[in-house]
Amino acid sequence: MNRRSLLQGLAASTVVLPYWVSGRALGLEEAAPASERVVTGHIGVGGQGSGLLRGFLSNPGAQPVAVADAYRDRREAMAAAIQGKAYADFRELLARDDIDAVVIATPDHWHVPIALMAAKAGKHAYVEKPLGLTIEQDLVCRNVFQQKKLVFQYGTQQRSSAHCRFGCELVRSGKIGELKRIEVIAPDGGAGGVTEPADPPPNLDYEMWIGPAPMKPYTPSRCVTPGTYWIYDYAIGFLAGWGAHPLDIMVWGCDADLAGPMTFQGTGEIPKEGLYDTVIHWDVNVRMANGVEMTFKPGSDSTKFIGTEGWIDVRRSGISAEPKSLLDVKLGPDDVHLTVSPRHDINFTDSIKAGKEAIAPVAEAARSDIISQMCDIAIRLGREVTWDPKKEEIVNDAEASAMTRRPMREPWRLEV
Repeated sequence: MNRRSLLQGLAASTVVLPYWVSGRALGLEEAAPASERVVTGHIGVGGQGSGLLRGFLSNPGAQPVAVADAYRDRREAMAAAIQGKAYADFRELLARDDIDAVVIATPDHWHVPIALMAAKAGKHAYVEKPLGLTIEQDLVCRNVFQQKKLVFQYGTQQRSSAHCRFGCELVRSGKIGELKRIEVIAPDGGAGGVTEPADPPPNLDYEMWIGPAPMKPYTPSRCVTPGTYWIYDYAIGFLAGWGAHPLDIMVWGCDADLAGPMTFQGTGEIPKEGLYDTVIHWDVNVRMANGVEMTFKPGSDSTKFIGTEGWIDVRRSGISAEPKSLLDVKLGPDDVHLTVSPRHDINFTDSIKAGKEAIAPVAEAARSDIISQMCDIAIRLGREVTWDPKKEEIVNDAEASAMTRRPMREPWRLEV
């Protein structure tokens, strides 16, 4: 069966496509010879995971061969669609010597534990956002992938959008003058969720789904969206789940967060009724060591860089500026030119074949996710908390420092 037939089969499986897959991409370019393709295994093939799988199937440099998911119907449908192997236990997939790289699109609490096991098995990894459940996980994941020299691609696909790249290039090239302020906006979370226990569906391996998180009674809202995003055992909500995108644009466009200690102060609400208990309605202010101020609030999805000579507002849907003439600037050879990516999954497989860093590397994934984590810690403690990016620790605050890590349910641990 050729790739066109496989994609038609995948389309019949009611796959949700990621926003960056173009019609041309789904027109099925001819695949590279098998010896030149990156063989991929896909762990987590629900909504976003199935969309990523379809993207990789249309990637001429990739060859998806296996899937793993705690839901039997998902893994069997996706495996049949790609004529590959389905696994209930992702560790069996990782044990395959023929798989070069994995694509991890599980619930958030599994991202780093699986990525570390993949690295231990010598696999490159494409990991959906957000990165870790804690700052400890962020740093361990970064260190392991860098030490092993494995390619890591973070699922912040806006880096593969030309207008996002151009906006960040303008800021890094000094076209708005000296950077003074950054305004970050991301969609808000919500309250609710059924708390009444129920039996898990027969097609779900609930023990595997929970994994390293605390074991809790199953409820109909626990293992489906938005519960997977908005329950604190598995995530820190849209502070990271959506915040990952505009915060990633922030670190792509500047290095203000690396200047020295930065202090976080903010407010937010933690729902007191229902199953969902991650922070919503947040309002955070961050003071950077170089004098740059950052705000982070709920809303749409944007990163606004404000300088002494103008501003640039980068959004998923477009870019705006003041003065408007900034958008007509032609960058010269002495300006900053960031990596150009044709498509996020293609950049990942191209980077593996070339032995080079991907466009969304693990170090920058950790940077942006630490900002989300620090916002959450400051809100939950109700006071200022300071992060030192050079020492990579919270400054003089034992209570806050304790919140940079969480225990993992046996037998799971961070594989280093």
